[in-house]
Amino acid sequence: MGTIVSAGATSHILFNPAPAPEAARRIVAGMEESGRRMAAARPDVLLIISSDHMFNINLRVQPPFCIGVSDRFLPFGDMGIPRTPFPGHREFALSLARFSAQQGFDLALAEGLKPDHGVTLPLLFIKPWGSVPTVPLYVNINMDPVPSVARCLALAECMRRWIATERPPQERVAVLASGGLSHWLNIPGAGTVAEEFDREFIDRLARGDHARYTTMSTDDIRRSAGNGGLEIMNWMMMAAMVPGTGGEKLYYEPMPAWQTGMGGLAMRL
Repeated sequence: MGTIVSAGATSHILFNPAPAPEAARRIVAGMEESGRRMAAARPDVLLIISSDHMFNINLRVQPPFCIGVSDRFLPFGDMGIPRTPFPGHREFALSLARFSAQQGFDLALAEGLKPDHGVTLPLLFIKPWGSVPTVPLYVNINMDPVPSVARCLALAECMRRWIATERPPQERVAVLASGGLSHWLNIPGAGTVAEEFDREFIDRLARGDHARYTTMSTDDIRRSAGNGGLEIMNWMMMAAMVPGTGGEKLYYEPMPAWQTGMGGLAMRL
């Protein structure tokens, strides 16, 4: 049986720090701490739960869930992130897809994936770059209808069981949720940050209490945290994979200049 040795979450953008330099410094420090903790757990493979920003998954084909299947990934290169290849883990990804299919989840396989900042920006803080084979799992928050909270959490439980029962003995798995927190993109309210919602969300996950959010609909999340705030489902999936645990807030900053609430969390395992 495999073991989840590290679990956490982080926002996944960095913009011009000039409007709020001290807050930007605290965000970077929090991301660095997230990367240090994940590297210190010495994982054999990193599973990143993220969203694609329509660089790979666009209006032509809209699977609710998609997994990167490759021995090597070439970043898309948005946000100025270097296009330095990093290792994937083909066997891990294919095995997860097969197990999930048996449990009623059909994960779209992406062989030619070029991960964007949703995956590659967090990787910048896990030193050295490319030190851990990485498998991106995408939750498509851009499609209509969006996968429900219940469906996302059921998939998370499926993945937890798969790691615990099907993976090789002693395999060490890190799980990182990427995205959020509250933000409204290309709709009325753009630039708004729901600071109260963000702080309560992080605090509840840190206490091991996220039951309130598991009963929310995707429309509830949109109203409270914006269309981009749907990425909190990635955080909830991560937390569902390590049930019964709390965590520690690594950082939180409301950043209207970046049009988002920025936060990070590390679970105590």
